Amino acid sequence: MALSGVEIFKHLPKTNCKKCGHPTCLAFAMKLAAKQASLDACPDASEDAKKILGESAAPPIRGITLGMGDKAVKVGEEICLFRHDKKFFNPNVFAVAIKASEAGDAAAKKIDAVKNSEIDRVGQKLRVDAIAVTDEGGDAAKFASVVKQVVDGAPGVPVILVSKNPAFIEAGIAHCADKKPLIYAATAENAEAMAKIAKEKKASLAIAADGLDALTALSEKVKGMGVDDLVLDSGARKVKDMIEHYTIIRRAAIKKNFKPLGYPIIAFAGRDNAVSETMAAAIGTMKYASIIILNNVEKWKMLALLSLRQNIYTDPQVPMQVAQNVYKVGDAKETSPLMITTNFSLSYFIVRGEVENSKVPAWLAVMDNEGLSVLTAWAAGKFTAGKIAAFITESGVDKSINHKELIIPGYVAILSGALEEKLPGWKITVGPREANGLPSFLKGRA
Repeated sequence: MALSGVEIFKHLPKTNCKKCGHPTCLAFAMKLAAKQASLDACPDASEDAKKILGESAAPPIRGITLGMGDKAVKVGEEICLFRHDKKFFNPNVFAVAIKASEAGDAAAKKIDAVKNSEIDRVGQKLRVDAIAVTDEGGDAAKFASVVKQVVDGAPGVPVILVSKNPAFIEAGIAHCADKKPLIYAATAENAEAMAKIAKEKKASLAIAADGLDALTALSEKVKGMGVDDLVLDSGARKVKDMIEHYTIIRRAAIKKNFKPLGYPIIAFAGRDNAVSETMAAAIGTMKYASIIILNNVEKWKMLALLSLRQNIYTDPQVPMQVAQNVYKVGDAKETSPLMITTNFSLSYFIVRGEVENSKVPAWLAVMDNEGLSVLTAWAAGKFTAGKIAAFITESGVDKSINHKELIIPGYVAILSGALEEKLPGWKITVGPREANGLPSFLKGRA
């Protein structure tokens, strides 16, 4: 039975140290009771407390790790229905399906697509996370050969073994048992055999059923067989069914603490039409799917999906930020212009992108304003003449340039006079109001 906030509080340190991010231990206990925090956030919790609180302090959705090493991915451990309530923690995994019949060149092409899928967006590295090998009939030997091709061709990339035939899984997992693969799937008919493999190989196990009632029964059955790391497939394939099933599963886990459905969800978004596939995967990303299987991972498709995922799994209460520094853009020299902006990631990357487009090397001073945009930071008193002057003086940028000219955003032109007073000897130039005006502005000065 779940413990109340007061009962949980009895086992906490009661120091009100605020290390957990909450003002008091009682407030933290209430969050734990509401499944809106993890006991791991308390660095001073005793081992006895961790043991006693145990399940009561655990997130309502179990965390599952796929793969090993730097490319391992974790899904689950979500504690809310809506990201603005807290935030979504572990981004969903995108995986490309490789059929056993695609052994050889076709499989190699998809493997290369995964290896070359990484993009850099606002300072974060995003990529296709996993490869799912599907049996699609054929024989176990051919299935196993594709698994081996994937393991050898994409070292470290998590593997999902997709077959409801235990013999196929046995053959395939022989090549990746030490890499924490996901087995798909246990059904009412093969549950015992699949659970046996999962326990022996210490692998996660997906369970597949037709409908939520059957899924609940199967979850309890497989859990009773000693498999803890489960992933759920309710059989939903149409988008309307995905939305319905996934929402019910998430609500049951979060609101009702219903343990049989407290696991990550796997979605098969594959479609013959690439646009339809992208739309289905986007719905899965927004509506609680933790693992999404795609037929193909074309660049345009993944740019859209990875960007969407990044936005969904960004904390809406904490702006994305870059480190305060003076950045070199292009082959900047002593004579290159010096500009300043805030450390809001979007502002930084848009400004930097426009400077790079201009082909005019420059220095870009990025000032820490707690991740606020230029106008917001100025309105909040965090982008003022005094603070800008202190940053420029302390940055040491004068050692990199042989001039004293600072270009400020046009939206804060009002600061130019005060800045010249705060930075004696400096010339303050007002730049364009919008970043897209930078190329012509910089070229006009060259």
